[in-house]
Amino acid sequence: MIELLTANTPNGKKISIMLEEVGLQYKVTKININKEEQFKPEFKKISPFSKIPVIIDHENNQSLFESGAILIYLGEKSGKFYDKNDRTIINQWLMGQMAYVGPMLGQHHQFHHYNPGKSKFGEERYFKISKRIYKELDDRLSVSEFLAGENYSIADIATFPWIARHDWHDIGLKKFQNLSKWYEKISQRDAVIKGYDLLKRGEAIPKP
Repeated sequence: MIELLTANTPNGKKISIMLEEVGLQYKVTKININKEEQFKPEFKKISPFSKIPVIIDHENNQSLFESGAILIYLGEKSGKFYDKNDRTIINQWLMGQMAYVGPMLGQHHQFHHYNPGKSKFGEERYFKISKRIYKELDDRLSVSEFLAGENYSIADIATFPWIARHDWHDIGLKKFQNLSKWYEKISQRDAVIKGYDLLKRGEAIPKP
């Protein structure tokens, strides 16, 4: 049994999607980040930076923090979506999501979606970077069916929930033909549909 301690965010959805994809039994323990539950001492013991998500693999009493590390662990444990022959390129696209795509789109959310009008510099900066990310992903997907090659992998699972907030970005996903095609293809996967609805409230994946 895998216990997923998380909030309903793109980083949390990465893990619920992966768990659905690999078919491992799991349960969700909600961490209410609006009430700062992530800063409680008992959570900080398993997440030193007080960030979600965290998993506890109760089969071996192993806990892991950081969504990228969790995806790697689940890929190795299940033998799925993390092919040994492709790990060098998968790791590159996964780290790109962790270090660039997620953090920059996250800043765009803060300035453009949550706090519009408070910082013209912040809004313009992160809007420009986010548009560039869309273009860079679109360029990659013009020569590759998935981010790390011809096979769906944890790199795609990591990136998808961030692009699923495209309606917050106001960039226009449909303007990017290859990225839109990738997004629609992944959106139709049964496991992605189930995993996206992290809290089982009937949350649907946004249309492109």
